[in-house]
Amino acid sequence: MNQPIKKKTRLPINGVLLLDKPVGWSSNDALIKAKRLLNAIKAGHTGTLDPFATGLLPLCFGEATKFSADLLDADKTYQTVVHLGISTNTGDTEGETIQTHEVNITEAQIQAVLAQFRGDILQVPPMYSALKRDGKPLYEYAREGITLEREARTVTIHLLEFVKYEAPFLTLNVRCSKGTYIRVLGEDIGNALGCGAHLNTLRRTHVGHLILENTVTLDQLIEMSEEQRHALLAPVDALLSSFPEVLLNPELSKRFLQGQRISLTKEAVAHPSELGRVRVYRAEPEQTTKQLLGSAQLQEFGVLAPERLISTVDQH
Repeated sequence: MNQPIKKKTRLPINGVLLLDKPVGWSSNDALIKAKRLLNAIKAGHTGTLDPFATGLLPLCFGEATKFSADLLDADKTYQTVVHLGISTNTGDTEGETIQTHEVNITEAQIQAVLAQFRGDILQVPPMYSALKRDGKPLYEYAREGITLEREARTVTIHLLEFVKYEAPFLTLNVRCSKGTYIRVLGEDIGNALGCGAHLNTLRRTHVGHLILENTVTLDQLIEMSEEQRHALLAPVDALLSSFPEVLLNPELSKRFLQGQRISLTKEAVAHPSELGRVRVYRAEPEQTTKQLLGSAQLQEFGVLAPERLISTVDQH
């Protein structure tokens, strides 16, 4: 009689893995693969990369998933190669060619057009996107040959840097606000140049303060032991490091974890003077270690209002 195969027990690991997503993988498929390799109970990502795109995809495990939304709002930085002269129905290499033009463009013309796309701009979301209309993603309508009216939205292009131009390929660095579609930016630049365009490559290099240089690939993860994979995890508060910190003594820490609003008097070990989002730690007397308790809003008159709380002692 065959013995039933024992399912591997998933582990309650907590932390952040910076993955270099490979081309051709959806963000969700990459997450599922990494979750399996780390044998984790709970995991989530911090905003999708298109399958044709590569680069930085922060993955959150355990308690870190509570703070993944913070990176959705963060600025993103990309390097992209725009293929001038060919337009596709998806705005990237995955679509079908719908228009071609000769490309007789000078660098001076490119520089003049790029200036039009810096700062706050209006951008119409693409049909090939996950935005929903009546509960259905736009890309499903697009695959049925249906084009819907979309309202232009304001996005901010903080940096649009010319890197090089080797006709018909234009390489750019872009730092932008949340909700920006680089595919649409590439198309709009091509249209402004009078020749159309689509993205040939797209690589994300920064998400907020997180950088591509600290990433690991799926191939590298596959070659590692489970212990080595766990050792790569950044702590939960890696997602919050851009926020000022508040240090609480053990008594205030207990009240904070009960969800109570706290008046930061002399009992608090340390807190910033500016109001707004903060990360909160328990500071043990006469010890250099501190434990993340969660995030909060520091309000007027030194009132600390809890937001998201850490529920486990083991935070990796």
